[in-house]
This record gives sequence, structure tokens and C-alpha cells, in this order.
Amino acid sequence: MSLATLAPPLSIADAASASGLTTHTLRYYERDGLMVAGVGRSASGHRRYTERDLAWITMITRLRSTGMPIREVRAYAELVRAGTGNEAERLALLRAHRERVLAQLAEISENLEAIDHKVELYEAHLAK
Repeated sequence: MSLATLAPPLSIADAASASGLTTHTLRYYERDGLMVAGVGRSASGHRRYTERDLAWITMITRLRSTGMPIREVRAYAELVRAGTGNEAERLALLRAHRERVLAQLAEISENLEAIDHKVELYEAHLAK
């Protein structure tokens, strides 16, 4: 990919809009060590988010949306920041999280089946 095809960096307001997060959340992610790399700054000191930053923010959002605790997101970010050589640790962290998500999905599926059963009972009762 040539540099000419890269999108220009975004302000924090534009990055918030693009990610669906608040500017406060983006600042928190940076301050709490959840970002892989430091967010760039303009000559005036304003944050400038790159496509890579936004891709990482999307990953953080997905991990958090699936219940990964902040401490684990931070640990994952630290491993990524450290560079190559710790891929087995990264994989173990993600596999453990994946297993928790699968367990949650199974529980949600069971709960949905119970709700569907009740819906069928009420529909049959009302159809009489």
C-alpha cells in the first residue's frame, strides 16, 4: 500500500464519530494503556488517529463488547506492544476469552429456547 492511499489522520472528534465511542472513552483507552502505540499529535498537540489506531480501537471495542475485562485488554495490548516472540501468550489469552464467549453464547441460546417455548405456549393459547 502506498502512502498516497492512506487516509489522512483524524481528529479525536472524527475518530470518536468513526468508532462510535466518545472522546472521553478514546482518551481513557490511551491513558489506561489500552492502545498499542501512542496516538500521534499534530504540531498544535491535538491527537491524530490513523487507520491503524482505528483498527485497534475496533478490536478493543469487540473484546470489551464480549466481556473481556480491562485488565486482560491491557495485558493483550502490552503483549502486542512488546512485538514478536510472545504470540503463544497472545493466542492463549484470546483462546481463553473465546471459550468464555462460547459459554455465554450457549447460555444465551438456552435462555432463548425457554423464551421461544413460552411464546409458543401463549400463541397456541391465543389461537384457540
